[in-house]
Amino acid sequence: MQENPIKPPKQSFYSMIAEKQYAPELADFITASPTAFHAVASARDLLQKNGFQQLDEREAWQELPTGKYFVLRNESSLIAFIWQEGAQSIEMVGAHTDSPGLKVKPNPVLHNQNCFQLGVEIYGGALLRPWFDRELSLAGRVLWHETGSTELHSSLLDFKRSIAIIPNLAIHLNSEANNQQEVNRQKDMVTLLALIDEKADFHAILTEQLGRQYSLPEDITISDHELYFYDAAPPALIGLERQFISGARLDNQISCFAALQALLTADAKETTQNCMIILNDHEEVGSSSLAGAQGSFLRDILERLLPEPGQRQAMLRNSLLISADNAHALHPNFTEKHEPQHQPLMNKGPVIKVNANQRYASNAETAARFRQLCQQADVPVQEFVVRNDMGCGSTIGPLTAAKIGVETVDVGVPSLAMHSIRETAACTDCWYLYKVLQTFFSPAQSE
Repeated sequence: MQENPIKPPKQSFYSMIAEKQYAPELADFITASPTAFHAVASARDLLQKNGFQQLDEREAWQELPTGKYFVLRNESSLIAFIWQEGAQSIEMVGAHTDSPGLKVKPNPVLHNQNCFQLGVEIYGGALLRPWFDRELSLAGRVLWHETGSTELHSSLLDFKRSIAIIPNLAIHLNSEANNQQEVNRQKDMVTLLALIDEKADFHAILTEQLGRQYSLPEDITISDHELYFYDAAPPALIGLERQFISGARLDNQISCFAALQALLTADAKETTQNCMIILNDHEEVGSSSLAGAQGSFLRDILERLLPEPGQRQAMLRNSLLISADNAHALHPNFTEKHEPQHQPLMNKGPVIKVNANQRYASNAETAARFRQLCQQADVPVQEFVVRNDMGCGSTIGPLTAAKIGVETVDVGVPSLAMHSIRETAACTDCWYLYKVLQTFFSPAQSE
């Protein structure tokens, strides 16, 4: 039996207004962030508007004075923090910027009959069937240089319109289409962009799009690209009472946005603790990268801030990391897929994720601390444990805990259709997560 209250807490008039504003602002953030590069750019812009100073890892800095700072790595990961000289702990929230999807291959152009197509790699554990017959756009980053120069420039690209589709085969030609059928990743997952008689110049198409977005020199050469197809339809608030947010990349931009907003509302003049958010790329593919949670990004920043090892470890042992990554809500059509005593419901609060085999980093102490935060924020809380006869996913939580030795709890907003091209969550749960993280970063936590 679930021991937590499922009755929504009472809210003030102000908080009800703020909650109604929160979901549309989240949807706007997701719309502006079709890739991990764009999500970090969106976060950077919000941080700069709120007085955070950008630091460059290529410069020598450490032991910073009290202030608000952020650092980027690979343009796809971000660490932002409010630093207080003399503080005894770092309250940290971790999330990831990437989502499963379709990444354009380095030499992607295919010309079948009169069809211009682009080949893709499958990035992460994408649910593939929903990608068929969807209107797709293309975004990412492009590396270019002026002709005659070797200086590389990086620009974010986003077509912001429907330019491709992956057509299904008609049921008349595939009578087994409605039965379970394997998707051939190489043959079936090929995007269709145009009807032309000659082979297309993909770099010329990218150059033309960059010209639309930026005032670039006329004579540039594309050196390389990291591009992803995405659902061209923006997130939508749906349902009879608009209780749901449905869209791409809810996993894990819901958590990124909540962490970011919580940090922005923390008052650097009032809080006596260090507050930090870590938004890592490449979680969906194992986190082993320059910018991933198994990389050195967080450790490198902590070593600069606290170069003395003993002081750094003492502070980390006084700290807590909330690893925020979406959880599986109980699907009303597939209730048997959940462990009977642990069935998170939408609209009933964030979920503490527990796994005996350490696929999640939560333990009794960190779970209890998160419950206390929820109580302080007047937010309900739930639990998730996977069935013993099913596999369990993981998060950046165990990786970060092992990497730097910090107590960690894994939590997330309950959602449906995780890793589909469009996922669904309850708007109120998104707000609940933000409220808990805001409480986590509040001055009262340091008293």
